[in-house]
Amino acid sequence: MKNLLTVLILMLAVGCGTATKMGDKLGAESQKMGDEAVEEGKKEAAEAVKVDIVATALTNGNFTTLVAALEAAELTDTLRGTGPFTVFAPTDAAFADLPEGVIDNLMKPEAKEELKKLLLTHVLTGKVMAGDASTMNALTLGGATEPVTKGEDGSVTFGGSKVSTADIDCTNGVIHVIDKVVMPGQAPAVAEPAE
Repeated sequence: MKNLLTVLILMLAVGCGTATKMGDKLGAESQKMGDEAVEEGKKEAAEAVKVDIVATALTNGNFTTLVAALEAAELTDTLRGTGPFTVFAPTDAAFADLPEGVIDNLMKPEAKEELKKLLLTHVLTGKVMAGDASTMNALTLGGATEPVTKGEDGSVTFGGSKVSTADIDCTNGVIHVIDKVVMPGQAPAVAEPAE
């Protein structure tokens, strides 16, 4: 009887060990599936939050002057359109660096066309991510040609201003944050590559 009891205890122990291993394996697989579901949920949430260029600028908090200027120039509908657009967006600090009175004068109704030209100087047709940028002279929606340069380190400049934050993805394009307001045609053109 003692031997039978020992055999039963051993069988039970082996069975429990196998069940534990199976439970561990199932637990690991469940965890992996759960992690994948969480990542997929995050991706879907990010897509659901992604909005157009104007709404992105509004919610960012660093573009209140730009948004006010877009409204004064009646360009908000344009930049809410299907695009795609690439916007080199000056921050509030960049607008504050302009000489005193410049932005106030541009916001007046009689200066609307000049303001519109200035703002459209910061917009390109198409969606150009920083990684896809190349050194070139880019034609803006404002009609000016502005130099785009890409450094060996991947840094990008537009019209002589440095891109401080790149690739803010929007439903109708992309925003690249720049550190100064680009005045139409004032930056020297870049040399075109020889063919």
